[in-house]
Amino acid sequence: MEKINVRVPKSLLQRIDEEWEQRGYSSKSEAIRDALRDWVNPSVTLSEETLADLKRSAEQRARGETRSLDEVAESDDVDLDE
Repeated sequence: MEKINVRVPKSLLQRIDEEWEQRGYSSKSEAIRDALRDWVNPSVTLSEETLADLKRSAEQRARGETRSLDEVAESDDVDLDE
């Protein structure tokens, strides 16, 4: 195993300290490794329909056929802060 150093806000570290043992981990490191595994290999499986929609959306963006929310709001004179 290789060691890495990670900086986290104190508030996040406090939550990790409160949770790792309650969730049945033998150490904070084990809990963090498990969280990183979930991040790299998410357990959510997208449907074929959703994957097709995402592919179509990416293709539209690549062709410049999409606009950002800010662009739409500006062209339609909508205040997003309301």
